[in-house]
Amino acid sequence: MTATVLPARLAEVVEEFADLPKELRLEALLDYSRRVPPLPSRLAGNRDAMEQVHECQTPFFLASEVAEDGTVTLWFEAPPEAPTTRGFAGILAVGLDGASVDEVLAVPDGFYLGMGLHEVVSPLRLRGISAILARIKRQVRAHAAARGPSRGNSS
Repeated sequence: MTATVLPARLAEVVEEFADLPKELRLEALLDYSRRVPPLPSRLAGNRDAMEQVHECQTPFFLASEVAEDGTVTLWFEAPPEAPTTRGFAGILAVGLDGASVDEVLAVPDGFYLGMGLHEVVSPLRLRGISAILARIKRQVRAHAAARGPSRGNSS
């Protein structure tokens, strides 16, 4: 695998987990479950405006936006009784929110392996984070394509 540069904030999260002893990684994941920002009023209670990630074992929805300057904003909805899935959302919210389109699209699909999550989370749950990232990339790619090659530099 070639060396890939993660967005700075996501790289910090990956390093934080990698530096933790295995027995503390689940606790850290639970901490990130509390970092999922609340939905804006236009999305709260409006799941039709969000995309469901069916691969997740729990109802999980996401939405993304690309601003005029090309930065990405992410929103997630996952129930509080699904802390693992919410933890994945928290990691992606902290790590990718505000990143550029190119940075988001360049995130390796298995970036979480560097966090050591595969040692503490089941493969079925890890499939969830892969599916979440794939949906984010698809949405961001669609937003960028709709903006055209200038990605927001047009008037």
